[in-house]
Amino acid sequence: MLQKRNAVLVDGVILNGPIMDSKAGEKFVEEACKIIMEDVVQKADDVTEKVCEWQAPEMLKQILDLEMRDTGECHQKILQLCRDVIKYSVKTNHPRFFNQLYAGIDYYSLVARFITEALNPSVYTYEVSPVFLLVEEAVIKKMIEFIGWEEGDGIFNPGGSVSNMYAMNLARYKFCPEIKEKGLSSLPRLVLFASEECHYSMKKAASFLGIGTENVYFIKTDERGKMIPEELEKQVQRARKEGSAPFLVCATAGTTVLGAFDPLDKIADICEKHGLWLHVDASWGGSALISRKHRRLLHGIHRSNSVAWNPHKMLLAGIQCCALLVKDNSGLLKKCYSAEAAYLFQQDKFYDVSYDTGDKSIQCSRRPDAFKFWLMWKALGTTGLEERVNRALALARYLVEEIKKREGFQLLLEPEYANICFWYIPPSLRKMEDGPEFWQKLHQVS
Repeated sequence: MLQKRNAVLVDGVILNGPIMDSKAGEKFVEEACKIIMEDVVQKADDVTEKVCEWQAPEMLKQILDLEMRDTGECHQKILQLCRDVIKYSVKTNHPRFFNQLYAGIDYYSLVARFITEALNPSVYTYEVSPVFLLVEEAVIKKMIEFIGWEEGDGIFNPGGSVSNMYAMNLARYKFCPEIKEKGLSSLPRLVLFASEECHYSMKKAASFLGIGTENVYFIKTDERGKMIPEELEKQVQRARKEGSAPFLVCATAGTTVLGAFDPLDKIADICEKHGLWLHVDASWGGSALISRKHRRLLHGIHRSNSVAWNPHKMLLAGIQCCALLVKDNSGLLKKCYSAEAAYLFQQDKFYDVSYDTGDKSIQCSRRPDAFKFWLMWKALGTTGLEERVNRALALARYLVEEIKKREGFQLLLEPEYANICFWYIPPSLRKMEDGPEFWQKLHQVS
């Protein structure tokens, strides 16, 4: 290389030499993709495979050889490392993997992820991500239709927790726009309301945004885990008497444990009466909107100001795929989050700069998460997605009936959604009287 006639040498570095061996790199990618196909995709529905080749942390550290060294290692060793990573990881697509969030593999969503990983885009301006910005716009528009809004806005985020945080901050900005420049010192004591069964991200968001967890008023729920509207009304009035400033109600459509849906219509009545922003955390339950049979669970959601909805849950879009949707066409998201970075969002570009949506986000680099949902939706159609929802709830109904037939299983309540809550009572406890000792032992079993 040093003898190359036209070599450009700076600080001992040849600038016009090859960065890497592209042929060897292509061969490595080809062999690695073969391993992925054989060990992940083709084995996804094989019940004879283990869900996880379990190893204790210290043993797994030795097996994987996690140490990074001064010199790189050969491709064969790296390929073996890829096999080991797959072998000792949890197979979330396995038919016997039962954990929250997951519902198996979707091949279209998987291919979409392969494409975006290979292209390595970032969704902030049209010039750098034209296809994925248009895809996100189309998906958000369709999701808004299912909520029942005539118009709206939205953005895909790295999780339902972040969507809830976005909504909380957006509601606060709407209530008090000067916070963007003046900060917390300009505000009264703000109070928000959520049910006792809401997702823990509500407390995290209140903490992160400087609102404070003590200013989240948790509203009592009924025996099914639904927020009681009358209790909400009482707490709003209590907050006003205390001299606080209520600004937000977070309702839940599909609670984490019981799968409960808060009564959105009645909650919306209270929000309208008191001028409060209504956010619906439908991260889990939002997919029921796709089903004509089950969308009644979210009756009244069209009256909300914002909605969090995660297609990566029941609809099988790959993690992560989470949208915040806002009933607004005034550019509220952009007004709230815009920093007007001149090097990115120039206003004199050669195309319509309204497609440069990055200023609506708290992120700069942002993944094209809408694409995996879009490609899957294109392949299956709305009816295909609807079948997934209907099948999931039919499976839940089947499990309930099986639980009722089996000795030692006790159903807690008839499910409203796909969450089935039950106790397994081992033979040693089945004749034991109900009491503190019984429940202590049963909790140990759980």
